[in-house]
Amino acid sequence: MTSDEILFKISDLEVSYGSIAAIKGISLEVKRGEIVTILGSNGAGKTTTMRAISRLIKTKNGSITFKGQELTRLPAHKVVSLGISHSPEGRRVFNILTVEENLFLGSYTKKNVDQEILGWVYDLFPRLKERSSQLAGTLSGGEQQMLAIGRALMSKPELLLLDEPSLGIAPILVKAIFSQIKKIALSGVTVLLVEQNARAALKLANRGYVLEVGKIVHSGPSEELLSSKRIQEAYLGKQKK
Repeated sequence: MTSDEILFKISDLEVSYGSIAAIKGISLEVKRGEIVTILGSNGAGKTTTMRAISRLIKTKNGSITFKGQELTRLPAHKVVSLGISHSPEGRRVFNILTVEENLFLGSYTKKNVDQEILGWVYDLFPRLKERSSQLAGTLSGGEQQMLAIGRALMSKPELLLLDEPSLGIAPILVKAIFSQIKKIALSGVTVLLVEQNARAALKLANRGYVLEVGKIVHSGPSEELLSSKRIQEAYLGKQKK
């Protein structure tokens, strides 16, 4: 279920790496309860956008607001405390810690680990419960992705940022992870999803934005983007007859 309430908004955002402009004045919004995807090829600026939201990199100009509060002047840990959590590209699990220790780190802004949330994460990803005492570095790529998402959920976010959850993962596990992302959204967590697997992302999402070299060049409902000839040619490949 989605509402008309705008939970999160980016206005005229600019991000530069030195003299190189990575994000060139983009604007987007996410309503409470939606799954919104940002599509684009390598180098389009997708991960830069996510890192800017999380305050992992500085912005040059523009506004990022969450529930009406400006984020661009906040440190990263304050953003998490407000209710935004980030599952990064490349998973970034702590290899020498156990699965459960990694999950506990997702609760670092809370006074105590929420056992109810931990149980929910284990229900979403039973493999993590099976491997709770196993070192994270010994997990498969798909299992590490489940762990990265689970860790992000431990802070009980209202907005979950997912950066390339299908990257480098076997197709059968991609299907399983996307199914669980849908369940996460149905539980009331709003999702902003960055994906190169455009078809899978658009089938999951309510709406999408297409990013090319730092600019939004197309946006709309997922059905509209899926049926767009331009989007098909650029991102979806040839349709099977």
